[in-house]
Amino acid sequence: MIQWIALITSLPTENATARMRAWRALKASGSAALRDGVYLMPDREDCRSTLESISADIVDSGGTAMLVGMTPPTETDFEELFDRSAEYAGLLADIAMAKSELSLESAGDVLKQARKFGKVFAGVSDTDFFPGEARKQTEAALRELEASANQLLSPDEPHAMPGDIQRCALKDFKGKTWATRKRPWVDRLACAWLIRRFIDPKAQILWLESPTDCPVKALGFDFDGATFTHVGARVSFEVLVASFELETPALVRMGTLVHFLDAGGVQPPEAVGVESVLAGLRTAIEDDDQLMSAACAVFDALHANYQQGPADPKAKKP
Repeated sequence: MIQWIALITSLPTENATARMRAWRALKASGSAALRDGVYLMPDREDCRSTLESISADIVDSGGTAMLVGMTPPTETDFEELFDRSAEYAGLLADIAMAKSELSLESAGDVLKQARKFGKVFAGVSDTDFFPGEARKQTEAALRELEASANQLLSPDEPHAMPGDIQRCALKDFKGKTWATRKRPWVDRLACAWLIRRFIDPKAQILWLESPTDCPVKALGFDFDGATFTHVGARVSFEVLVASFELETPALVRMGTLVHFLDAGGVQPPEAVGVESVLAGLRTAIEDDDQLMSAACAVFDALHANYQQGPADPKAKKP
């Protein structure tokens, strides 16, 4: 039987700011209001921690708060209070509308919409304590929308290959010719940077009109049938990092960024800015070698920043 925890509280009457802060925190937590001043969540570690934090803030602001464990009567179904079907239905309708308007001309805007939908989905799913089919259906529709938009923007984008990633020795990949599709975007640009900086400093990069033009002795990357391409849930950059055992914290973090910009998923805070810079470079520079050089400078700067470790959210900005 599911156990529950309730916050019984009296918010401070003379502190409107504190009352609003507590109300917003309770709403964001996904708790259910049983009545005025009584808020319910399943008794899980994360939920208990959330209510304890809200409770402490209420007390510090002059209110009263008490946490109480509960076992509901047999005939009571508290789970119904946490049904997120309506939120998922609204999001599904928005996704369907965006899908109906998808075209080659609108693909970029639709992809931006899909990312906004992803944030909404994350917000709903974070408070969906009893996930069911509605969550699966919405997530699948969102991924399909992202994939369809990406397919229009990059029609030759590789399909993920099943299987394990093979480990490679760096010493066997020196002075090689590497090849990928021309007019590179984020994943291909990041792969070229990784190859030149960490795998094969003297690599020759070929830009192919079509994957079928890849020379027999060249090491292809980021296209179907290439030596290094998408495997499972990993994009080509992540596959190269894993293949050559380059999984430093900085490169893993870069992989998360490249993955999001290439295939969607969890959005790093800096993703929008990096995407804007790379899109500007791609528009302004027609020569792919020059584009790669400019993009490498961007990735060098990102890598240097990532090597300093994650940003401290409590650090004061200058």
